[in-house]
Amino acid sequence: MPKNYNQLTESVRNRINPEHKALTKTFSDELSTISYSDVLVFIRTAMKGVEPEYTQKSKDAGERVKDHLLKGLSQVSFRYQGSVMTNTHIKAYSDIDLLTISEKFYQVDNYTVRQILENTEKRIKYFSSSIDKMEKEINVSSYQGNALEDLRYNRLKSEEILSDVYSICDIVKPKSIKIKNLSLNREVDIVIANWYDDVTSIINDKGEYRGIQIYNKEKHQRENTDYPFLSIKRINDRGTETNGRLKKMIRFIKNIKALSYNEIKLSSFDINAICYDIEVLKYQNLSFYELVPILYLQIKSICENKSHSDNIISVDGREYIFRYNSDKLENLKLILNEIQSIFVDLHINVLSK
Repeated sequence: MPKNYNQLTESVRNRINPEHKALTKTFSDELSTISYSDVLVFIRTAMKGVEPEYTQKSKDAGERVKDHLLKGLSQVSFRYQGSVMTNTHIKAYSDIDLLTISEKFYQVDNYTVRQILENTEKRIKYFSSSIDKMEKEINVSSYQGNALEDLRYNRLKSEEILSDVYSICDIVKPKSIKIKNLSLNREVDIVIANWYDDVTSIINDKGEYRGIQIYNKEKHQRENTDYPFLSIKRINDRGTETNGRLKKMIRFIKNIKALSYNEIKLSSFDINAICYDIEVLKYQNLSFYELVPILYLQIKSICENKSHSDNIISVDGREYIFRYNSDKLENLKLILNEIQSIFVDLHINVLSK
């Protein structure tokens, strides 16, 4: 069935710019040069970022939550995570994730560190400076408090503070509190967590390599470790390296997923990995519409080549996306079908002329 690109473009515009704020002159001028082709206008619009004014409101909502929490919590720090921090979100009214991280303690992967330090074969694989960092870390006095109780306190105190401030405050979810700032029309997810340092974090002086463990109120335990800050840094760095082309590809796939009649179960985490895997030299100097064949060939290869799919790894380098999850590969095939039809239309209307 032929795609109605005018209709699809309008759907994207309504998502990324629902109040139809004035576009930047650069983008308006660019659209005027490609308005002869509906498929080109759609592709370029689907690759565009959300207008900065909308994104700023999401960040402002997060900052206001921080101000409220600081009045009642002590020894905490705040960090944001999610696609807003890489400008790869595709909804103007995107919510934002605010991590509220305890600074009373942090968790270290002592088991692995000790294995390295006490095993000669493993130890010689590391520089002496790295060994020094691990030895220093392992000799730090252990925390004498109760880590889980500290996290529980931060969660319950946050619920109390935010319920007093926001008329819409959902405290039911075990891993997050969701508020809505009515004046800004933005939602914020507040997540209670602590820092986690494994060997990679320790030898790289922590920073963006640090992990977090999210507190689960219902289970009164910490979830498996995530490493959101390294992913954010790598996507932003490569976005700069490619003059925004990586982020255009990520947004394009997200919009294709959102517009599909099929329910496509691929997360931003998965989509980031698919695009990040593409060799930079293949696309860093291409025009926006030339990115579509690059994406098509990348996804086709992943769907058809088991060796390729098995080796797609998360942006933080810690998790295989498809190797142990055949369902995700089936969902990627739905994306492939959507992009293939766009690729064919692009070829007929533009590339072959």
